[in-house]
Amino acid sequence: MATADQDGLVRRGFGRVRGLSRRLIDHPLPWLLPTLVALGVFQLYPMIEAVTMSLTDESLIRQGSEFVGLDQYTRLLSDPEFYEMLRITAIYAFSSVILHVLLGLVLALAIDYGVRRGLHGHLTTRVSVLLAWIVPGIIIGLVWKVMLVETEFGAVNHFLGLLGIGPIPFRSDPQLALVSTIIAGTWRGTAFSMIMIYGGLQRVPQRLYEAARVDGAGRWARFRHVTLPQLKPVLFVTTVLVTIYALNTFDLIFALTGGGPGRATQVLSLFMYEEAFEKYALGRGAAIAVVMLCINLLLTGVYLYMFDIGDEI
Repeated sequence: MATADQDGLVRRGFGRVRGLSRRLIDHPLPWLLPTLVALGVFQLYPMIEAVTMSLTDESLIRQGSEFVGLDQYTRLLSDPEFYEMLRITAIYAFSSVILHVLLGLVLALAIDYGVRRGLHGHLTTRVSVLLAWIVPGIIIGLVWKVMLVETEFGAVNHFLGLLGIGPIPFRSDPQLALVSTIIAGTWRGTAFSMIMIYGGLQRVPQRLYEAARVDGAGRWARFRHVTLPQLKPVLFVTTVLVTIYALNTFDLIFALTGGGPGRATQVLSLFMYEEAFEKYALGRGAAIAVVMLCINLLLTGVYLYMFDIGDEI
């Protein structure tokens, strides 16, 4: 009798364990927990540490630090060089976002058209564009640096010389140096926009295009009233991510121009690196990083308002 009762207790215990296991498997928390832990360790903790450090005078060349409150931000906002670098960053980021999204949209539409029409070469086009994205930014910067050598030995100036033009000071002229960094960044980053938008195009129901054709809509009307509204959530995400990428671009510009000539291409990310790791002022570098984070968050809010997709995400 006692054995039967014990067996019943064991079976009920196993049943409870199985029921608990099923509830855990069905609950999203166990599946999200590894990602949440990774985000907390590698994203949230460094972010909190950066904010904390920005309130101190932490330095790499002395021990200890003192709490200075908002003094780092006050000094930063009263520095004329900061506003000049903010202007350069705005020009670079705004130009990059516009070019990345527009060229990515054009490429995605062209590839989608080729796939739907069974044209040859669309796979080669996708692979060619993706090659620029998978190469590290520091390598891209070095490649463009070699291509833009300001003598006839540079690839670009060599071909321009065949046309009777040049040599052009792509990296030593302040305006041309900034344009060169924008072009190099666009050459690399357009692939990401193309991937995102091409994926969004695959989600557009074909019946919407068929209905638009029945109603007599031409290609432009179908693009304006069918394609763009359906792509709005994808364009929002793409624009946000491209903006973050552009605002935080460091490796490509560091390798291509190093922020020069002078400070003509000195974006905020290079300014932060210079303050933190060349002048060893970690507190000031952290303050610049926090300002960049606030700019990213502000622009994301602006995009949310512009794209008006609060009900779609």
